Amino acid sequence: GRGERDRGRLGRPGVARLVRESRLPRDDIVAPNHCEFEWLGGRQARTIEDAIERAHALIASGPSTVVITSAELADTPAEAIETLAIEGARAFRVRTSRLPISSNGTGDLSAAVFVAARMQGKDTPAALAHAASAIFAVLELTAARGTTEMRIVESGALLVNPKRRFEAVAVP
Repeated sequence: GRGERDRGRLGRPGVARLVRESRLPRDDIVAPNHCEFEWLGGRQARTIEDAIERAHALIASGPSTVVITSAELADTPAEAIETLAIEGARAFRVRTSRLPISSNGTGDLSAAVFVAARMQGKDTPAALAHAASAIFAVLELTAARGTTEMRIVESGALLVNPKRRFEAVAVP
């Protein structure tokens, strides 16, 4: 399987509409994983163009930025995983190596690191690159420890200053 997308459907019928109508108008940034993003949008997003189009539909309901974690698009290599950020007319993607681990909570941690970077004054591509690099560092250490429970406390310094840096690229 390919990560989050194989974990099944989320919620009961009508819940996605309720979230779109009552929650999204209040949010500045939303950060669903790929499966949640498709659930919210009511359709699959297989290409970068699909993802941007669906993100713009969500942005029209309130948030200024949509960050999609664990993105696996048609052009994403099997050995990689991506994080996307769409805001206004701009879109960015950052690709990291896929690690042999699947931990719960990586999307939540990624969203927290992204928002913290934005609050520190980083622009969206810099915040996206930092979040992806930091999450990779945490998961790399977690895998090295032979566990799936994220080693967040042990990775504290890596969350701030990851050893390996992945860059966000603008989507033309």
